[in-house]
This record gives sequence, C-alpha cells and structure tokens, in this order.
Amino acid sequence: MLRRIRLGWRAVALLILVPLAGIGVGFLLFAAVLPGPAPAGLVTDGAVVLTGGTGRLARGAEVLRAGLAGRLLVSGVDRRVRAEELRRAMGLSPERFRRVDLGFAAENTRANAEEVAEWVAAHRFRSVRLVTSDFHARRARLEIAARLPEGVTLVIDAVPSNPDLPRLWREYLKYLAARGRLLLLAA
Repeated sequence: MLRRIRLGWRAVALLILVPLAGIGVGFLLFAAVLPGPAPAGLVTDGAVVLTGGTGRLARGAEVLRAGLAGRLLVSGVDRRVRAEELRRAMGLSPERFRRVDLGFAAENTRANAEEVAEWVAAHRFRSVRLVTSDFHARRARLEIAARLPEGVTLVIDAVPSNPDLPRLWREYLKYLAARGRLLLLAA
C-alpha cells in the first residue's frame, strides 16, 4: 500500500514538474533569441508600426523613406495625438506623410491585429512588414497572422530593445496565452 502511495506522488510530481520545466526551457529560448530586423533591402507592399515602444516610429519612417514599403499604417495611435504632431515626430515631409494611415481603434495587440488585417485587405497587399519591439514581435506576428487574408506574407522587422527579465517573462506568458487561445479557436 505504501509503495502505491509513493508511486502516486511521483506521478503527480512528474505531471507538475514536466510542464513547468517545459515552460522554463521555452522561456529561456524565448528570451535568448529575440527576433531581429528584416533582411536589408527587403521590399513589402505595406508596413505596419505598432505604437508603444521606443524606436518603432523612427523605423517605420525609415522604411517609408527608403522605399521598402509603399504605404505605412501606424496602429494604436492615441486619439489625442494630431496627425501633424505624428508627422513631425516621424520626421516625414507632408508629401511622404500622405502615404501614412493612422489607426486610432487599437488599444492592445489583439485590436492591433484586427486593425492591421482590415487595412491589408482594403489595400489588397500581398506582403506586410511588421515593425515592433523585438520582445513583442512574436506575439504580434502570431495575432496578426491569424487574422490576415490567405496568402499574405508577414515579415518581422523588430526594433532592438533592452527588456528586463520581468518584462520578458510577462511577454512570454502573454505569448503562451495567445497561442493557446488561437489553438482553441482553430479547433
């Protein structure tokens, strides 16, 4: 009887420890290898900047100036921000800024994904560059790719950052939650 109890506890311990170890190893890989910038010279039909991180707007403006995308969506713009303020912050001429669309509806990554998918479909783009922070890129790509029309190529153009471990851990948990939610929706 005592032997059965010990075996039962070992089984319970394994059922708890194996998934925890998997989450831990997954986090180490997630944190150690963050996505980087898109390949140099890669041209896409459109580019999307998700607001909220340092360097994202500058990278979006750089992509537009270099002709690496024909049109740019800035998703998640605060409703209090005026277009002229954003144009100046991006350092774009009024002529070039005419190729920039502002999305005011999104307040989180899922809403960004919906806004991006609508914009891509409206312009019938076949390729889109995603400009966001390196630690946020995987989850943003996951959310956006799940909503894009069939056959659209999504390229990560991650802006390097220096996230601390707590921020990486929170983003990893959000990534796992998004992945789980999307898997359940697909089932």
